[in-house]
Amino acid sequence: MAKAHVYKRDHINTDEIIPARYLNTDDGKILARHCMEDLDTQFLKKCREGDCIVAGDDFGCGSSREHAVWSLQGARVGAVIAQSFARIFYRNCINCGFYPIELPDAVNLIADGDQIDIDYQAGVIHNRTQNTTIHFKALPDFALEIVHDGGLLEHIQKTASK
Repeated sequence: MAKAHVYKRDHINTDEIIPARYLNTDDGKILARHCMEDLDTQFLKKCREGDCIVAGDDFGCGSSREHAVWSLQGARVGAVIAQSFARIFYRNCINCGFYPIELPDAVNLIADGDQIDIDYQAGVIHNRTQNTTIHFKALPDFALEIVHDGGLLEHIQKTASK
């Protein structure tokens, strides 16, 4: 079960996910120390492993850097559920082995602090707090394989060795 951290905002950009002043490393654990700090200074104190971020439209807009995804992974965020994603950020998520969930009206279906369970393959979110079931379009099988393998490079290595 994961806790939802809801940001009722559109256009949360990569500089808000990981401020550019910390881009001197590609180590997710180091990046995690500053994940979301310009948007929510308390994020790391309240986020636990597997928790989810819920946001409005165009999540991950701005600079096309993998660091934003790495910082979320380093902070052990389980998933980002957004009404929509910036195209490059969405693909970076998959390429880095992180599952982006696109869910229209996400910020109205899930409240801050709600306890949720996600079935990524079936495309279902069980909101335990509100006792509701929410359906989303699951990733296609090829993208799900990449995520399960830990990212695109790992997937290529795995399939090349077969």
